[in-house]
Amino acid sequence: MKNYRFNHTCSLLLCLMAAMLLNTSCGSKIATPPEPYGPVPTEAQLKWQQMEMNMFCHFGPNTFTGNEWGEGTEAEDIFNPTALDCGQWAAIAKAVGFKGIILTAKHHDGFCLWPNPESEHTVAHSSWCNGKGDVLKELSEACRQEELGFGIYISPWDRNAPTYGTPEYNGVFKRTLESALSQYGEVFEQWFDGACGEGPNGKRQEYDWPLFNATVKKLQPQALIFSDVGPGCRWVGNEEGRAGLTCWSRLNTEGFTPGAGAPPQDTLTVGNPRGQYWIPAEVDVSIRPGWFYRDSEHPKSVEELMRIYYQSVGRNGLLLLNVPPDQRGLIAREDSVRLMEFSSALQSVFAHDLTENAVEIRASHVRGEKKPIAQNLGNQSQKSSLSANEQAYGAANLLDTSYHSYWTVDDNVTSACVVMSFPEPVTFNRVMLQEYIPLGQRVSKFHIEIQTPDDELKTIAAETTIGYKRILMVPMCTAKSLTIYIDDAFACPVLNRVALFRDDVLKE
Repeated sequence: MKNYRFNHTCSLLLCLMAAMLLNTSCGSKIATPPEPYGPVPTEAQLKWQQMEMNMFCHFGPNTFTGNEWGEGTEAEDIFNPTALDCGQWAAIAKAVGFKGIILTAKHHDGFCLWPNPESEHTVAHSSWCNGKGDVLKELSEACRQEELGFGIYISPWDRNAPTYGTPEYNGVFKRTLESALSQYGEVFEQWFDGACGEGPNGKRQEYDWPLFNATVKKLQPQALIFSDVGPGCRWVGNEEGRAGLTCWSRLNTEGFTPGAGAPPQDTLTVGNPRGQYWIPAEVDVSIRPGWFYRDSEHPKSVEELMRIYYQSVGRNGLLLLNVPPDQRGLIAREDSVRLMEFSSALQSVFAHDLTENAVEIRASHVRGEKKPIAQNLGNQSQKSSLSANEQAYGAANLLDTSYHSYWTVDDNVTSACVVMSFPEPVTFNRVMLQEYIPLGQRVSKFHIEIQTPDDELKTIAAETTIGYKRILMVPMCTAKSLTIYIDDAFACPVLNRVALFRDDVLKE
């Protein structure tokens, strides 16, 4: 049995005494920060994770044929948007809160939305804009105008290329990547679909993934490469908008490849707790039933989008929400209205963090301190008298919005707890926790308990991983105190945020 449980009905003394016995570090000077545990995100991966939501745009011949997968035999002139405005896409994305846009520059049909010199199946061979059009150019400029990241999807499957299915094709695809990645500015993510079907000659291709990845890294070294096995970020294993209830940002990739050679889908959804590489999950899902626009389909409800948000961003993933432009080359009004409603719902929930009402926060352990620490959040004179360790590693750091401040404990401590108290009971149904992932993902088990106004103790959540961000959908409850128990961790826990919210949109 762990020796850290607060006994609300009696006092905190047992927990505090246990902490004094367990914590043997010297508090006379500031303790050194924890060493990173296991693989950790690169600067680009951390920046990517902090984007939280990006927009996917499936656009191409399928927009005009109604197909999900084109045959590769469609006439180039079928691609003919009548009012293309990538500025509209970017403005909507910005208003909703997306931080980047990824465009299907080449889907499985092989049609290229830019004048790719390696193919005759491109916008340059269509009558649209008299063959002078370039969607990549227009979107990259629109993203820069709105300060959004610009990403590119290029499928290696090509149902049009005559060399597909031969060794020559890998060189063709390499030069295709060079064309797309060398002339449109910075690319934050290169999205590789692992699909590998038959080409026009009836043959399948053996992809040279090392060559493809090396080409991306040479031309866009900061870009994250997406595939089933990364190396920058991974497919979450489904298209339902759902990461696992347990979701590790670590993955073992030895012996696996994108596509048919990928890890099992449940492994992609959960990750590997002691995986060799940091490859976080990206959760791709469409706002509509299909990936390409169809007049007969309609967007998901606000409630469905909120649930997707909680099951993606709220489970240590990044949400990539597909919003397909229509045959005009515009985001349909129905979709843009729904997106604004979704954005408004998010704002209504997350604009007000109820922990601002807390008057005291206590930690069973603080790094470098022999005694448990209680901090009065409203007492400015007490704050100035805190030790260097209390300021650097105390639990009050959980309640500020500075990403790089955190609460942590000594290296030999893998279970600990924090309790916050409120002068008046607070009512909430969402709890947000964040680990400081620049030092790795550590927590493997935790639970949360409240003390009700009637002094009843209730466990409202018991889960496994936290990661970059965990948002727990708990029953609506009213509490005068809340305790977060880190039950187990692979190394000393390092958390940088706790927040409470009330969601009246999706109340479950």
